[in-house]
Amino acid sequence: MSRAVEVETVDLDESGWLLDADSGEPVPEHRLRDYFAERIAPPSWATDILVYVHGWQTSPASAHRTAERLLTLVHGNLATVPGQYPALAAEGFNPWCVVVRWPSSSPVTPAGYRRIRDRAHAMGARDGGGHAAHVLGRLLGYLDAGRADPGAAPVLANRDGQYLHLIGHSFGCRLLCEAVQWAADTQLDTLGWSAGGRSPSRPFTADSMLLFQMAARRDAFLSLFPHILPSEVHDGAPLRGPVVATYSCHDRATGFWHLRAERQPGIGHSGIGPAPASMFTTHLLPLDERYPLSALDHRFVNVDASDVYVRGRRLNPAGAHSDHVRPESAHLLLTLADYSR
Repeated sequence: MSRAVEVETVDLDESGWLLDADSGEPVPEHRLRDYFAERIAPPSWATDILVYVHGWQTSPASAHRTAERLLTLVHGNLATVPGQYPALAAEGFNPWCVVVRWPSSSPVTPAGYRRIRDRAHAMGARDGGGHAAHVLGRLLGYLDAGRADPGAAPVLANRDGQYLHLIGHSFGCRLLCEAVQWAADTQLDTLGWSAGGRSPSRPFTADSMLLFQMAARRDAFLSLFPHILPSEVHDGAPLRGPVVATYSCHDRATGFWHLRAERQPGIGHSGIGPAPASMFTTHLLPLDERYPLSALDHRFVNVDASDVYVRGRRLNPAGAHSDHVRPESAHLLLTLADYSR
């Protein structure tokens, strides 16, 4: 039986550093491990740990509500069409979610969009003094360290049978990708290391990455994030499942505005373009249609949601940029979790 929706939150400042939930002050580096242990302890009942990073024009309260709405849809799908997720139906699915919140609000204008684009880049850019990649990498490492050696369980699972899924929206996708790339590149000590035999180049292992309406150039996985998947050079990259990205032609924020800001449409409008590994394109499916494994078993998967993500608030020039909280989105998320078993 599924549990009630449970969501925890962590907050980052404009530099990407972690803020104490009580004082609002930055958490000292040497306190990160203790802070995570005190505030973000994965419950033993959770079968899957979800880390959700929100996007543009999202208040802290709205970020929390969005995650709750998405999880409510997840539970609704499980109750309505359990046969679409046979592994989850057999084993049970009790997700627990951590929402990463960051200052993403600005006027809903092209200038406001560019401001948050630049802020998200600065927060994640390690060479520019941003800390988000480091802090998120440490958080994911901590969550993974709470699980046991993945080799002791089925492929992609941790020792306690818990799975780790990364979910982003808009500019939040960039922050997640920065964290995964940091983990692939780093040679420093990380919280995720243990005596269980992890490689120093793999501070944590994630089972899937789902990117809703990503606000980044179509070539971002060549130009910005070339090492988030295993390769001959980075065989210890922490992401073992596919990178799955939705897009919609009705997303004006990553279409019209992104085209003018970066001279090409964004992934959220037109999908991932050139990439360093195999690519497949499919459609966002209705609940009564199961995704075949062959549609998702690729390094990169574009999911055309143009028939589903069509709504925007009245007079909102961003179009359908935030129309991803849908049953069909929960269907895709559940399918990735199901195939991770």
